[in-house]
Amino acid sequence: MGLQEFWFILIAVLFVGYFVLEGFDYGVGMLLPVLGRTEIRRRVVINTIGPVWDGNEVWLIVGGGALFAAFPDWYATLFSGFYLPLLLILVALILRICAIEWRGKIDDDKWRWRADLGIMIGSWVPAVLWGVAFANIVRGVAINADKKVTSGFFDLLNPYALLGGITTGLVFALHGAVFIALKTADDVRLDAAELAKKLAIPAVPVAGGFVLWTQLAYGKGWTWLLVALAAVAVIAVVFFTRLEREGWAFVFTTLAIIGTVVLLFASLYPNVMPSTISDAYNLTIENASSSPYTLKVMSWAAVILVPIVLVYQGWTYWVFSKRISTKHIPPSIGLPTKIG
Repeated sequence: MGLQEFWFILIAVLFVGYFVLEGFDYGVGMLLPVLGRTEIRRRVVINTIGPVWDGNEVWLIVGGGALFAAFPDWYATLFSGFYLPLLLILVALILRICAIEWRGKIDDDKWRWRADLGIMIGSWVPAVLWGVAFANIVRGVAINADKKVTSGFFDLLNPYALLGGITTGLVFALHGAVFIALKTADDVRLDAAELAKKLAIPAVPVAGGFVLWTQLAYGKGWTWLLVALAAVAVIAVVFFTRLEREGWAFVFTTLAIIGTVVLLFASLYPNVMPSTISDAYNLTIENASSSPYTLKVMSWAAVILVPIVLVYQGWTYWVFSKRISTKHIPPSIGLPTKIG
């Protein structure tokens, strides 16, 4: 395996990690108004991701940085052609960050309501648009001989990409519901488990349809194994949510996401961005990569630093592994709207 293949695989791993970890963050934000019917319940729901959500976003930063350094032409073409959806994702993430960080700063119901709205919007928008973006990357866009995307924004809203967006939105919501059930106790846990049962039913045909479409249109012979993994995982989620075994249900929502994301990258290889104009204009791991020396230096840095990051993040999840209930939520210490 050459360095180009190594970095393609590593970028795939980084995005798998991002969608698994940030996927339940998105789900928690998406379901906040459903499971957070009172202020104390909303604080419980938000606190399930309180210690980890910002660490989960680091996977996107590292993945984007690796993409820029290892495959600069892929990065440049992607951002030039997907500028608007990626900008919307960025704005939504900034909105969510500000809403989470500032929500408790002022003790006022209107302030908190606006923050909750920001969390919800900042979760729904990227959850859906990531599916639209990755589906279009696999499907291909109009790339010319100068490695520029000539198609417009509305060309990205094709049926396959829209199904991809619905799939990621639905699966992340399910992933978040299972995570909330896993991390909470008492009534919040029971309501999250019940919601997970309901979300699991539509997840099977929607996710199954997207995975099957991907395989039939863009997959390879061996990627049927990934289709089988994703299908079995989604069906197992339905089974374990019915039994209210949220630990196993979370394992299988994780496997469903892993199987789907790996299927997308495997279907893409050896291309990184196919052109719908001509195969001659496809961006591949060969013509879109950095120099061998750059990849070699990056590889040594990755071999040293990535294990350290993984150990640290694993330790963080272990430290904050206990369930949260309404009994653990202290009174608000935010500033009043008027001082003096």
